[in-house]
Amino acid sequence: MIDFTSAQIDFSLIAPEISLLVAAFIILLGSSFKKPAQAAPIIALLGIAVSISFISNQWHHQVSGFYGMVTCDNFGVTFKLLFSIIAMLGVLIAQKYLQVKNINKPEYYALLLISTMGMMVMANTTDLVVIFLGLEIMSVPLYVLAGFARRSLESNEAGIKYFIMGAFASAFLLMGIAFIFGASETTDLRRIVADFSFNLSQSRTLLLSGIGFILIGFAFKVGAAPFHSWVPDVYQGAPTPVTAFFSVGPKAAGFAALLRIFSYGFDEVELLTNLFWGLAVLTMIVGNVLALKQTNIKRILAYSSIAHAGYIFVALTVGGSNAISSAIFYLIAYTLFNVGGFAIVTIMETRSNAKPELKELNGMAKAHPYLAAVLALFVFALSGFPPTVGFIGKFYIFSEAVKHGFIWLTVIGVLNSFASVYYYFKIIKAAYFENTDAEFKRFDLNLSMIVLFIICAVGTLGIGLFPQEIINISKSAIFAFL
Repeated sequence: MIDFTSAQIDFSLIAPEISLLVAAFIILLGSSFKKPAQAAPIIALLGIAVSISFISNQWHHQVSGFYGMVTCDNFGVTFKLLFSIIAMLGVLIAQKYLQVKNINKPEYYALLLISTMGMMVMANTTDLVVIFLGLEIMSVPLYVLAGFARRSLESNEAGIKYFIMGAFASAFLLMGIAFIFGASETTDLRRIVADFSFNLSQSRTLLLSGIGFILIGFAFKVGAAPFHSWVPDVYQGAPTPVTAFFSVGPKAAGFAALLRIFSYGFDEVELLTNLFWGLAVLTMIVGNVLALKQTNIKRILAYSSIAHAGYIFVALTVGGSNAISSAIFYLIAYTLFNVGGFAIVTIMETRSNAKPELKELNGMAKAHPYLAAVLALFVFALSGFPPTVGFIGKFYIFSEAVKHGFIWLTVIGVLNSFASVYYYFKIIKAAYFENTDAEFKRFDLNLSMIVLFIICAVGTLGIGLFPQEIINISKSAIFAFL
């Protein structure tokens, strides 16, 4: 039974967010610690653990509070748990890199936690204004993180570009919310849905314009074509652990909002199906085609990220509960193997004068056979090969598209997936089949990176072999508040 006493002020509804915020404040105020840079990741992990404990208690506990501004439902809980895992991986991947690059500042972990809190705010509401508030809480720390390596011109450029493009995206989104408020006199999605047909008949132009602006704003955030131009430059220029966080965190948050708004809120607009169809096709093609000629691994994974956004747009095009479930499953799967791939690049860059180029992988299989095998696993998952979770995720999405009659969309998606094999296997070729004149520069794995590789590798292969539990969770998540 859902409790609709939305006027209640119940801080337990936002306990996960408060946990992250408290941990971030402790890190920022921890200058009195003997070694603040070493204490920061431990405090961050403790804050994430406390947050996860609160999140687990909210499962199947569907209530609304703060005058309808906060909505606690399975949909939001699933995404908050995913954001917590992403934050945990973001902490683990960064420690050695920040030390080697001489940018080991505790502020990194505080900014990471605050950004994650913003993602949770986005997923934990059905109010458009609160979604925008969460988006800004998420985005502002990311602008700083992109330029965190202050002595690097590439990092400074990435921070500026991300800030400018993010500001444009926020402006589109805010304009869309204003238009929808003008048409419906509310920003609460539940009320908008209840009166949608009437509002559409009375203020069609205003309402559709608002929907279009919101879609443009979130298309920027998730890196969908033709709003993708910032992605490769920002991904390449930002510190690699930050790039890993960029590639999954904001993307998952953006799609959480898109699914909430367009699958539950504006699903009556038939025009959206054609718009999503076009976005899906264009995003898949642009991402995969532009990745073919890249030699920088971070840029390859950046264009790959664009292409994967296109696969998720296939699920948005199809619509319906099973398609939404497939999108959630794919976002969970993508987090594991994509962060794993960036972790390999992060380790590479801890060597002196190393750059994230394909040639830097030459001879890796001989020097680090186990790590090369893990890299191959992540690449196979990115390509969509069985029995990895990447295959299950794509199969889940494309099978739903076929069931609903989107045959050509499925054909285009499968062909794009086949095309991606070319540039993904350039990574395998470099690691296993290319010889290097000089001896391969070995690198050491610290404990945090070993834990990260175990989590990502076991998840990538284990969920691929036994996906049913995660599929059940993603199906339970669709029983949202609306």
